[in-house]
Amino acid sequence: MPSTICITGGAGFIGSHVADAFVAAGHQVIILDDLSSGCKQNVPTGAELVTVDIRSGEATEVLADRNVDVLIHHAAQMDVRRSVEDPRFDADVNILGLLNLLEAARRTGVRQVIFASTGGAIYGEQDFHPADELHPARPISPYGVSKLASERYLYFYYSQYGIDATCLRYANVYGPRQNPHGEAGVVAIFMHKLLRDEQTVINGDGKQTRDYVYVGDVARANLAALGRKGFNIYNVGTGVEIDVNQLFTEVHRSLGTGSPATHGPPMAGEQKRSCISADLLQRELSVHPKISFSHGISQTAEWFRKRHEARR
Repeated sequence: MPSTICITGGAGFIGSHVADAFVAAGHQVIILDDLSSGCKQNVPTGAELVTVDIRSGEATEVLADRNVDVLIHHAAQMDVRRSVEDPRFDADVNILGLLNLLEAARRTGVRQVIFASTGGAIYGEQDFHPADELHPARPISPYGVSKLASERYLYFYYSQYGIDATCLRYANVYGPRQNPHGEAGVVAIFMHKLLRDEQTVINGDGKQTRDYVYVGDVARANLAALGRKGFNIYNVGTGVEIDVNQLFTEVHRSLGTGSPATHGPPMAGEQKRSCISADLLQRELSVHPKISFSHGISQTAEWFRKRHEARR
């Protein structure tokens, strides 16, 4: 049965792909986005965009006025470095923004919240690889702390008010529409620089690893979580470690342009290894990664190439 879905941050990179999936599945989709990092062009046809800050009273009115069934929360302060420099701002957006929406949700009858959490920043330096959902949560940045606190608040609202909640802990998400500026991931940054023939710099020896998951697979995980009862936490990743040197080689090959990378000094405090297991997601929600790393990089490269040519 079609539901009324409210997606915060739905004009952004990941949120817009999630919105695409829910529109295609026949649901009524309302997007809340202040367009501070998202853009109107990302909003799919058939979705309604409300330009509003999630901390505002106007945002809570949307949940009441539209009879929202499910809240999918992607709006966030996502810049780890900024969270370190300004932890109060990070908490204001990520924690108080969520609480503003949850208070409205309990008053207006929202049945479920699907929350975009983090599978890298929440675990910190891992004891084992890939980390499953039982791995200790030891965030080492205010951003990771705010995501963990948000999960705890969601459990409170589930236990106290019966609002079902599913927390999806994302690995490093990449794909079309990723913004190569500000809080962008390294895939988008590399592609942007190579296409502009700018020098690409790899921090340190380039052996730091991450788990790269394609945005289309992330959108499918959100769709599969719809209607999930109770309180749940799932990693959304591939369980495969890829280091920065490997990543640059694959991006460079896919684009077929640009100069070789150089190595700069290591970034202070950068996590050395991060990789998460999505076995629980596969067992309980039957969501398996469909897009291989090389295929995902090729699709992302094609999108960046077309955008670059269109702007010439």
